[in-house]
Amino acid sequence: MESAREVMAEEDVELSNILTDDLEEAIDHGILVSKIAYLLAQEAGCDENFCYTMKNAGFIHDIGKLRLGKYLYGSNRNTLIVEEMKYIRMHSDIGYDILRKYGYSEEVLNSVLYHHENYDGSGYPGNLKGHQIPLGARILRICDVYAALISDRRYRCSYHKEAAIQLMIEEVKNFDMKLFLHFLSIVYTDSFKEIDRYARQINKKNFSWKNILHDGTY
Repeated sequence: MESAREVMAEEDVELSNILTDDLEEAIDHGILVSKIAYLLAQEAGCDENFCYTMKNAGFIHDIGKLRLGKYLYGSNRNTLIVEEMKYIRMHSDIGYDILRKYGYSEEVLNSVLYHHENYDGSGYPGNLKGHQIPLGARILRICDVYAALISDRRYRCSYHKEAAIQLMIEEVKNFDMKLFLHFLSIVYTDSFKEIDRYARQINKKNFSWKNILHDGTY
């Protein structure tokens, strides 16, 4: 099995494939993050309005990827140059700008902008640390990583729940520990079963389409 550090580094690899990611896949990931974020915010004792804010922010947190694809169009997908990587890491800034124009609340905007910040200060775009990172972004960081780990990717199969959690524990420095403990307290509850079920449906659907394409049916 890959190390936790290698898995976390795959986020940038995944972003480099945005031209071939289809919209349905992005929506599926957004729904997963949205569902988890709502439950985690509830468990953390947030009021209902904030929980719904997290639900909305979770669904649209990666909207910047869509705009970013225009910049990368036509580039060589086999290599990812340093300059290109800088632009890939701008997807949260781009998402912030898009949503600001549509009048989203500051809570949603800051959650989207900072959802790749790590609690130890090693994230982006601002290298924020600890409680410098807005609460919503700290929630999304946990939810985004877990949703990605339990989902199939072009370069790997999904991780089982236990393996995904173990990988997150190995890199727990990236997360707000208090929120992460709240996450661990809900991940085996009945409420969370719907999320696991939805993830399995997504993976099964994606597996079916991959088989059809591989067999040359389409």
